[in-house]
Amino acid sequence: MKHILFYLTAVLLSFQVIAQEQQTDSTTIKLEKLEEVLVRSVRVEADSPITHSNVSKEELATRNLGQDIPILLNYLPGVVTASDAGAGVGYTYIRVRGSDASRVNVTLNGIPFNDAESQGTFWVNLPDFTSSVENLQLQRGVGTSTNGSGAFGASLNLLTDAVATEANGEISNTVGSFGTRRHAIKFSTGLLNDHIEIAGRLSAIASDGYIDRASSDLKSYFLQGSYVDDNTLIKAITFGGHEITYQSWNGLGDPEKLENDRTFNSVGQYTDADGTTRFYDNEVDNYKQDHYQLHWNQKYNNNWSTNIGLNYTYGRGFFEQYKEDEDFEDYDFTPIEIGGETINTTDLIRRRWLDNDFYVINASANYKNENLKVDFGAFYSHYDGDHFGEVIWAQNAGGSEIRDQYYFGNGTKNEFTVFGKTTYRMNSQWSAFLDLQGRFVGYETSGLTSDRIPLEVDENYEFFNPKLGATYQINEAHQLYTSYARANREPNRNDFENGISTAEKLNDIELGWRFKKGNAIVNTNIYYMWYKDQLVLTGALDDVGAPIKASIDESYRLGIEIDADLSITEKFSLRPNVALSLNKNKNFIASVDGVEVNLGETNISYSPNIVAGNQFVYQPVKNIQFSLLSKFVGEQYMGNIDSELSKLDSFFVNDLNIVYEIKNVPVFKSIVLTGLVNNIFDEEYESNGYYFFYDDNFSNPGTVSTVEEAFFYPQAGINFLLGATLKF
Repeated sequence: MKHILFYLTAVLLSFQVIAQEQQTDSTTIKLEKLEEVLVRSVRVEADSPITHSNVSKEELATRNLGQDIPILLNYLPGVVTASDAGAGVGYTYIRVRGSDASRVNVTLNGIPFNDAESQGTFWVNLPDFTSSVENLQLQRGVGTSTNGSGAFGASLNLLTDAVATEANGEISNTVGSFGTRRHAIKFSTGLLNDHIEIAGRLSAIASDGYIDRASSDLKSYFLQGSYVDDNTLIKAITFGGHEITYQSWNGLGDPEKLENDRTFNSVGQYTDADGTTRFYDNEVDNYKQDHYQLHWNQKYNNNWSTNIGLNYTYGRGFFEQYKEDEDFEDYDFTPIEIGGETINTTDLIRRRWLDNDFYVINASANYKNENLKVDFGAFYSHYDGDHFGEVIWAQNAGGSEIRDQYYFGNGTKNEFTVFGKTTYRMNSQWSAFLDLQGRFVGYETSGLTSDRIPLEVDENYEFFNPKLGATYQINEAHQLYTSYARANREPNRNDFENGISTAEKLNDIELGWRFKKGNAIVNTNIYYMWYKDQLVLTGALDDVGAPIKASIDESYRLGIEIDADLSITEKFSLRPNVALSLNKNKNFIASVDGVEVNLGETNISYSPNIVAGNQFVYQPVKNIQFSLLSKFVGEQYMGNIDSELSKLDSFFVNDLNIVYEIKNVPVFKSIVLTGLVNNIFDEEYESNGYYFFYDDNFSNPGTVSTVEEAFFYPQAGINFLLGATLKF
């Protein structure tokens, strides 16, 4: 596969050189168009038969005060978000149509961001990345072909900062509740000699968190150098982050504490020699991630353009834990004889490490004329990740040496993808869309898991993912579209650890209506997604906080989504959306008191039947804006057996956002003051949690009884963030 991709790349490079020699002086390409070539292979246009939402840099800026990207996307249709620390800083999560983040394909300039092994996205590794985003597109459902793991609920692609023609700079500062503060400095040289730009950003974010000790110490950077002329855009980009967050993934399982001590955090709790309860002060997640990208976009004439992208990502870090009364054999320690007594347990501090490298090369070519658009390309990635554990302190070391590894495992993953997409406009009303993708994945593991269990995987998957659709323009105001898409997806590392090796399959049908007239825009779509061997979340977590999944033979999601942008007057506008859905497992089988029982049709975990939002915007004058942001999420189950204990109650949360820009001030171009009051009505709610459902045959020997346990993540009550950005 490597040889095939390098051959394709060489062909495209040769084509670029030849086409450059042949292009004429009459060809003039706008800079904005060149920027879009970066993501054209993974994005869709406004009239495509794919359900999607676009968010601009300006929209993101109104609430960009240090919270993570999932929190800023909270008001898009079908989106539910959550935060471990309770206030949107640190570990945050996004679900779309009930699908968790590991099933939302994320690309940064067309490069996959999902971790190759876990398939998750960890925005905490890129704090304040919003400040370097030019725009983004969220596609719901399977969407169009993209790079990296298959989209099973949505795909989110982000384009980083465009080339600035004029020099500029920004200094931003934020302060807020729970000791939250953000400091950032950003600059651009503008175009030097009409061709070269250098731009960058440094950010630091800190917060104590709403939950006890759920602190965050986050630092990030972004630097790009660009060369541009009428037909060429070359970007060298590096960005990354370093996060140190105190763990808060235990949640609350005690109803009394959930009622009266919502900020309690049991992580790090231990008992000292005097019997006093204490909390270890360094129970942290400490991780660094650096990304290096090179993009060459070339336009040759009004028809042809190409893009070549290279990427290297280096990630390394650990989470640290204080553990009591651990068995020597779990750490390969040697028992100790003291005074005739055998010592084989100890208190200790351990670190569980990840050290990984991720390489990507992709190439695409694009052709378009008045009636036809064609995109085709190839993608190759290689991932190599080490998993290992160290004991950095032990009360009784059992003959171990410093830096001894008590487990070591490795995972390697290779992926090769080829795709071709075409949109053909048959006449003034009809256009057709066809997207064919072949995806080939190989995954191998060796060594031990963190539980010191051998994990030997050698699996290869070959997927064919067709997508097709049509758009019908009834008149200038009304447009209809329909599409069908098929997706296949391989299990992740945790699935293999739990004995799952079967790939899951999804068929997605979308039917939509778009209306645009005057000051009103309305988008409506109906979808039906049916799965074979879907890996649904059981609600349970493993000992490193990763979700455990189960393979379900048949399941489906049926829903309707409506969103609108309505300008009531020149000063008032509304942006409501609602998503109504049924999300069901068919013939769900569970073990109850040791007996396999068919529960029939049950609700899929973490899938509320209603998600609604609204943005009410009032702009009395040009430089000031007030927004009331509302979000309602219906009740949902954390498991798949419809247990009342596993239920997350519905909640309705409102935020108030104020933006005031002062222009014509000395020294600066403008000063932007931003205020954000989250949860203004002080709602007590939990948007996430986890749930265990298992058979216990130890408590009462000879009997088997089912045990249920539920844990919840409380979210912050009323809290605020205040920011000031100085632009020059």
